Amino acid sequence: MDIVNQLVAGGQFRVLKVPLGFIKALEWIFAIFAFSTCGSYSGMFKMSVECKNRTESDLSIGVEFEYPFRLHQVYFDAPTCKGGPPERLFLVGDYSSSAEFFVTIGVFAFLYSMAALSVYVFALEKYRENNKGPLIDFGVTCVFTFMWLVSSAAWAKGLSDVKASTDPEKVVDLISACDEEGNLCREVHDPVMSGLNTSVCFGFMNLVLWGGNLWFVFKETGIIAPFMRAPPPQEKQPAPDSYGQQAGYEQDPYASAQGDYKPEYNQQQQGYNQEGGEYGHTPTSFANQM
Repeated sequence: MDIVNQLVAGGQFRVLKVPLGFIKALEWIFAIFAFSTCGSYSGMFKMSVECKNRTESDLSIGVEFEYPFRLHQVYFDAPTCKGGPPERLFLVGDYSSSAEFFVTIGVFAFLYSMAALSVYVFALEKYRENNKGPLIDFGVTCVFTFMWLVSSAAWAKGLSDVKASTDPEKVVDLISACDEEGNLCREVHDPVMSGLNTSVCFGFMNLVLWGGNLWFVFKETGIIAPFMRAPPPQEKQPAPDSYGQQAGYEQDPYASAQGDYKPEYNQQQQGYNQEGGEYGHTPTSFANQM
């Protein structure tokens, strides 16, 4: 537990928030869905053969098949409606190559995504040293993008062939008793192919993810750095003359006038005070006269 705690403490999990690590985590998850939905598939369909002689009829003939879809090895027993033992019939087609190729690419993509995530989290500085890590990552990402394209297209074609070979309406034609008059052959239950359809969807979604991740890995290589020039610094625009004039207008133009006028006002006020003083002495002089 101490080793695990040290690794967690020394990990740079912030890289999972940037596109480089976040898309790699999505690739890891979608690769699991791709190979698991295909590699774990098993299906079954049913048919019925109703003979003239009801005792020889078989109304529930089940045929099971699974990954890797070597259908030529899948067999079932059907009545002959002639009183003899049932005949053994095999399905047609071998589609294991496209299915196994698709699953193999999914497994290797899962392993590489997990390894790349570990490097991003625990050895990011080593990854970026001398650009060797990003260059290797970019090359492998290109390979997996191409492989997802090829494997998904091949498996989509293989799945359409699997659907055709496991269609009960076509399998019924293999039974010889169905060619005789009086015998009735029909399908009872179709195979469920939703899981295989999902695997094809996940295959093309992985193609989109790996193709989109090419740009973010390519930026880490530094190849594009010399072609990316920083924009020239913008020079500071000088203040227009109107601002200087406006600043001049903000000054009080009457300050000087008030300064010149203030002494006159004070002198006039002193004059009034002097007159008041003279008027104040008038009653005194009048009393003396009395």
